[in-house]
Amino acid sequence: MSSFSHGPMRGLLSDLDNRRGWTLLAGSESMIAGAGAGLISSIVTCPLDVVKTRLQARGGMKLAPAPAGTPAQMEGLVGTLRTIWTHEGIRGLYRGLAPTIYGYLPTWAIYFTVYDRVKARLAEKRGTQANKDPVSHVVAAMTGGATGTVITNPLWVIKTRFMTQAMDPGQHERYRHTYDAIRSIWRDEGPRAFYKGLLPSLFGVAHVAVQFPLYEKLKSLYNADTENLPSQQILVCSSLSKACASVTTYPHEVVRTRLQIQRPSLSASSATSGSASSVKHKQRGVVDTIRMIARDEGFRGFYRGLGVNLIRTVPSSALTILTYELLMRNLNKLTHPPAEEAKTVTTEA
Repeated sequence: MSSFSHGPMRGLLSDLDNRRGWTLLAGSESMIAGAGAGLISSIVTCPLDVVKTRLQARGGMKLAPAPAGTPAQMEGLVGTLRTIWTHEGIRGLYRGLAPTIYGYLPTWAIYFTVYDRVKARLAEKRGTQANKDPVSHVVAAMTGGATGTVITNPLWVIKTRFMTQAMDPGQHERYRHTYDAIRSIWRDEGPRAFYKGLLPSLFGVAHVAVQFPLYEKLKSLYNADTENLPSQQILVCSSLSKACASVTTYPHEVVRTRLQIQRPSLSASSATSGSASSVKHKQRGVVDTIRMIARDEGFRGFYRGLGVNLIRTVPSSALTILTYELLMRNLNKLTHPPAEEAKTVTTEA
């Protein structure tokens, strides 16, 4: 055994156990597990998120001139990945990672915390077990989704703009980092700009209302003891539920992306001392955006990037839920020790 295992870290963990330090986290398991799951998922799937966002944005913005020797528009997963890799390198595949992490950490922490607590509370009031009450699943999923969406929407606006600004032909200011984006948006567009796309995002709450109740149902079909499913069964249930939910509610993502990429041009924003008021007439709302997509691109326009989205979100969701479930199990073991062990620790303390 390495010397590290006998070092300060082992002593710290031993002290935590002896002093019942882990029990101080009781009640926070959902928040910690949700944040950890969101962090891992966002890092692993960021390149596909960049590709999906750029495919969604096409048709809603003027594209930068294509470099010599390349097609004007590289469609699809492979073509977009090749273009990004060739002209932007590995950093291009991770554009927007910082606001994505900043967004996913609180989003999943909030979502799972609200979801678990609302589900348990509703099931208790209805006199049914939390894991077997579909109404509790639906209401809890929508409540958790809406709460997380409202709180973190500004970060998703920034993420979307970072991921698509390489497609910009130079009409807009380039953000250097997350803080620069926050400052520029506040200065040029005002605080309302941070909530562009919020309405379709709230429509997208139906996504989690489909995904998580279906996930719980699939788990119960596998095994009545849903608390101790093997990892591979969790992966299958989460993948199937995510795929069904994504296909059902995907159009709201395209509309949301088109709204979030709307920005005042450099010339327009400086026309009258850089105020957002000078470019208000150029901003489209939800209805106008839907009409424009339907008119210019037809039904297929609402499903731009769906294939890439499924390739990204299905494993992403499976990884998120698997990580969450495993973290929850281990955190619960640490924060809720067996009765005999807890009694022993209390006596020693």
